[in-house]
Amino acid sequence: MLVPKQGKPHHSELGLSYKVQFHTLSLWTPVEFEEWLCLMETKLCSRFAINVAHFSYLIKEAIKEMVVRGAPAIAIAAALSLAVEASNLASFDGTSDDASVFLSKKLDYLVSSRPTAVNLSDAVVKLKEVIKKAAATAKEANSVFQAYIEAAEVMLEDDVTSNKAIGSYGASFIKNYLKDSQKITVLTHCNTGSLATAGYGTALGVIRALHADGALEKAYCTETRPFNQGSRLTAFEMVHENIPATLIADSAAAALMNAGRVKAVIVGADRVAANGDTANKIGTYSLAVSAMHHAIPFYVAAPLTSVDLSLSSGEEIVIEERSPKELLHTRGGLGEQIAASGILVWNPAFDVTPANVISGIITEKGVITKNGKDTFDIAGFVHKTSGKS
Repeated sequence: MLVPKQGKPHHSELGLSYKVQFHTLSLWTPVEFEEWLCLMETKLCSRFAINVAHFSYLIKEAIKEMVVRGAPAIAIAAALSLAVEASNLASFDGTSDDASVFLSKKLDYLVSSRPTAVNLSDAVVKLKEVIKKAAATAKEANSVFQAYIEAAEVMLEDDVTSNKAIGSYGASFIKNYLKDSQKITVLTHCNTGSLATAGYGTALGVIRALHADGALEKAYCTETRPFNQGSRLTAFEMVHENIPATLIADSAAAALMNAGRVKAVIVGADRVAANGDTANKIGTYSLAVSAMHHAIPFYVAAPLTSVDLSLSSGEEIVIEERSPKELLHTRGGLGEQIAASGILVWNPAFDVTPANVISGIITEKGVITKNGKDTFDIAGFVHKTSGKS
């Protein structure tokens, strides 16, 4: 996710958001926000009429159309879009309670944009609590808006810090597990880097850390059909960072593993159930099964905000289904039609990888393992690392 240094972003900042200084949201204009969005993965901004009062509408449509994608980035972009809108409401005519209702309704509207990723709903719950507390003591609406803006900016900073911690824990854990390997080769899926987060990345953050430590021989990335996040985004980020990398077709992954060219698989997550079942980009389950067959460790890298302890298993995760056009046309639905007219299409955006084929879950608080057991104790890990008994 891109945050401009001085209001207006530049193409040279693409993929390097974790190096960019955070910009005060109150200085953003609608045009600058539009330009920022246009640097995201697809160029759909021309579809939207930019208006201060419609920022939340803009970002919801951008999330639905995958202009903004990646579970952490979806949450941060939604929070920031409403913060920009709030910062431009100097003429708001209402009480602090009115401001609280206004912001809460906007958040409810935003949370419906994509159902599978849990980060957005987690962010909404936390932001609503901030709004509620501010409204209880504030004498004017602007104080509530300011409290919200500050909370959204903190979320942005926290996500980058969290991602770097994921990278550090993951790299150390994998190096220790594969200590007999002089150099480590890793396979990843979809895009989990700076373009899917506030900066640095989750699974790609682990790869960055391995590379920085001199432990990475090569990273392989799948093309990630049908929206091609791997070939369009992950490949770009790795080339931009000078990380040794090779792009493969999705269907080549098993052959690559069989050839002995993969030491570990690392993917991201949109939602992790209490038992460790993980929803991630479609094709993740296939990689996990293939990795298990070839005795290759399979890791999920995700912040604890992606963990949903309210769901006992992956069977309860709602899986979003995307437009048939993404399969019928080239460029993930943006190009020419290549499939026969009249053919039926099944196009789930995600699949659920069962916990029994996952070796570990890398978080900003450490790596969740099974400790010789058959199951993860994620709730225990969350309570232990949060200081709760």
